[in-house]
Amino acid sequence: MLDLAIIGGGPAGLTAGLYATRGGLQDVVMFEMGMPGGQITGSSEIENYPGQAEVVTGMDLMQNWPEQCQRFGLKHEMNQITSVVKDGDTFKLKTVDGKDYEAKSVLLATGSVPRRAGFAGEDKFFGRGISTCATCDGFFYKGKEVAVVGGGDSALEEAVYLSKLCSKVYLVHRRDTYRAAPSTIAHMKAAENIEEVTNVDVEEVIGDNMGVTGLIVKDKKTGESRELPTPGVFVFVGRNVLNDPIKQEDGTFLCDVNEAGEVIVDLRMKTSTAGLYAAGDIRIDAAKQVVCAAADGATAAVNIIEYIG
Repeated sequence: MLDLAIIGGGPAGLTAGLYATRGGLQDVVMFEMGMPGGQITGSSEIENYPGQAEVVTGMDLMQNWPEQCQRFGLKHEMNQITSVVKDGDTFKLKTVDGKDYEAKSVLLATGSVPRRAGFAGEDKFFGRGISTCATCDGFFYKGKEVAVVGGGDSALEEAVYLSKLCSKVYLVHRRDTYRAAPSTIAHMKAAENIEEVTNVDVEEVIGDNMGVTGLIVKDKKTGESRELPTPGVFVFVGRNVLNDPIKQEDGTFLCDVNEAGEVIVDLRMKTSTAGLYAAGDIRIDAAKQVVCAAADGATAAVNIIEYIG
């Protein structure tokens, strides 16, 4: 019987493991198929993590986290949890290879992943001019032209954010109407250096050994192609929430989720199911920053200790 099962080994899961074990929980296991660290390990440059004076890679930032956590007793099980159900006061977990675990509490820290738009060159130049995080990478394009692909609230909000840093923002959308709140649209249209490029298909992102040099779009009405000269392309076409472990056999979820599948939590990271907590990008209103995910993990662990005690 585990005191706590942590599903996910990114900043939220690792920090929760650190706080939970150091706080006195005895049997804490973190389930993560690969090496701990999370998506941030794929980032080439990070300069906004507090206390980190030098620009580092995501791998450099995360390399010491697992060792620190395991020093206090966190165990890393290199396995994938496929299902979590609750039986009375106990959670029953099943792994991809058929192992069964029982736990008094569960923290879901599986995160979410940005959806790919699917245009040519997107995979090739991802991380070399193509980004899914304006807060993370916008500074590198200060005073330059960038393109934002998408038409929802996130895309428009990020376009406005980038407009304050960049000389020009091309807002590229496949329709001529947006799927954003009226206030968000009004805010975007008030920015003088945002050019709307609507009713187009993104054909290809082009570049060289240094990275992206432009984005080619095709007008749906005229069929004409146009090249947008930009070294930076930010893609915001939605996210896939990694909530499969809490999906039940009847199609419902173990706790309340919103329309996007994000787990609904309170300020203590508690879900609607007693003993089940969620932290990081899997939860509603997540800022999708390493420091915020780590804070979520600490908050969850402090409250899990209280729940177990």
